Amino acid sequence: MIVDDQPAVVKSLEVLLDLHEIANLSATSPEVALQIAEGQTLGAVLQDMNFGRSETSGTQGIELFRALREAQPGVPILLMTAWASLETAVQLVKEGASDYIAKPWDDEKLLAGLRNLLQLRSLQLENERLTAEIRDSRRGLDQQYDLCGIIYESRALHRAISLAVNIAGSDAPVLITGPSGSGKERLAEIIQANSLRRQGPFLRVNVGAIPEELMESELFGAEAGAYTGSEKRRIGHVESANGGTLFLDEIDALSLSGQVKLLRVLQSGDFQRLGSSRTLHSDVRVVSATNADLSESISAGSFREDLFFRLNVVELKVPGLLDRPEDVLPLAEFFLTQYTDAGDSLGLTFSDKARVALVEHDWPGNVRELENRVHRGTLVASGDRVTPADLGLATEPEPPELESPPSSMAAEEIAEHKRVMQALSEAQGVVAHAATLLGISRQALYRKMDRLGIELERRPKGGANGL
Repeated sequence: MIVDDQPAVVKSLEVLLDLHEIANLSATSPEVALQIAEGQTLGAVLQDMNFGRSETSGTQGIELFRALREAQPGVPILLMTAWASLETAVQLVKEGASDYIAKPWDDEKLLAGLRNLLQLRSLQLENERLTAEIRDSRRGLDQQYDLCGIIYESRALHRAISLAVNIAGSDAPVLITGPSGSGKERLAEIIQANSLRRQGPFLRVNVGAIPEELMESELFGAEAGAYTGSEKRRIGHVESANGGTLFLDEIDALSLSGQVKLLRVLQSGDFQRLGSSRTLHSDVRVVSATNADLSESISAGSFREDLFFRLNVVELKVPGLLDRPEDVLPLAEFFLTQYTDAGDSLGLTFSDKARVALVEHDWPGNVRELENRVHRGTLVASGDRVTPADLGLATEPEPPELESPPSSMAAEEIAEHKRVMQALSEAQGVVAHAATLLGISRQALYRKMDRLGIELERRPKGGANGL
């Protein structure tokens, strides 16, 4: 939407956008602009700062900007300004305006800026639509199934959870794959909680933590005297899980002899205790998990291919936090509340910089690392806010020097250069935080920096303090 009180300006912009196949609407007053904004979703707004020949303060532009943001909170607004209202435009950029251009404008720069904003708006609207769909779908899942209190907002994890509850009612073996600490056990809990075996036992076994010499006795049981030190009969996990679900984490660590016995359990439910020739039966569902590539293990001869096919009737892939950044802050807030309620702290919140640090960290340790860092933060925070340093995510970079802008720049660009450098300095070089301070997206800030010739050394996302 074009908003300008000068018909000649409006006509010129309409022709320019029409020639480049950009659909547009126009308004010659704030009142008409607001009527349009209330009636339909806008891709972007190109807005003048003053309306009326006697008006030069920019007050009308400020009022219109704020009213448009209230009517359509996410719409990108590109301001058109003369030198007299430059300060006002800069103020509105801090409040959330996408950018400003000076009159008279450069057609190519204007078109490039609008195309970028329209693309961002399209992605934003699509994301809002998908988020709403997930929210509605999540509400339906919550009403119909027991999700065991899992915290998530990402589409990637929603797909895995939806599949988990759909196959929970069968007895088919399930293989859950994903990086360490990503939440594979929680998905196994959801399967058990929504299965016909929900009243039966749910046994969690970390195969990787069992010494190889004890693996078979732990899983399948042993008679007294079956091995040195065994003075009485031992009931194994397969037998103990009768009527329920056996969750085998790190299944790739199972010995080859154990794999043979587990294959038999999956085929018929039959097994023998170590040191016994008597065949026993267990009605058990097996859910396994691994962070390893089992196809590589099969090629190396350390994992049986026939067992893999038995375990992998249904595969659930759990993405790491790096692939679902939408889940970071909700999980962090949950853990903060959890540890606060446990008495480790009282009334703590995350600082703005801590939120930025949480989102920008790569989370190689996934949800487990996130929980540990939040717990650390509740223990060492000295005030009522958890800081990046409290989380062990402080990189303490040197703030970028406030370099002088090139002398060849126009006055408007000089002012913009100084403003961007100041924000980067306050944010200690963290682009996402600087963008927040400026009220624009990270992508928009990168474009500004490129246009203004501002280079910034890339710093590590995580801190040196590991947990």
